[in-house]
Amino acid sequence: MIKVEAIIQTSKLEAVKDALHEIGVEGMTVVEVRGHGRQKGHTEFYRGREYTVDLIPKIKLETVLPDTMVEKAVQAIVTAARTGKIGDGKIFLSKVDEAIRIRNDERGEGAL
Repeated sequence: MIKVEAIIQTSKLEAVKDALHEIGVEGMTVVEVRGHGRQKGHTEFYRGREYTVDLIPKIKLETVLPDTMVEKAVQAIVTAARTGKIGDGKIFLSKVDEAIRIRNDERGEGAL
């Protein structure tokens, strides 16, 4: 099993969710986060004053998938989230040793 963590633009959440549902991904966790990559934020003006926005709002989407679904999920996320500009986000993949469903103690891929 692999944990897929995707940091994406907030405006791309619905497109990514729809793309994942189309390929059969049933469960995911979505969290609003703030951060920056290479772009290190940007400056804005508000009421005549300049200020720096160095932590940009993003969405972190997490799901744990069987190994056989990971590449399809990565392609679905990349296709749905890509704008071709700086700040599109990142995807991180991590090995998961075990998953346990609390309700009935089911383990492994069956718990997903």
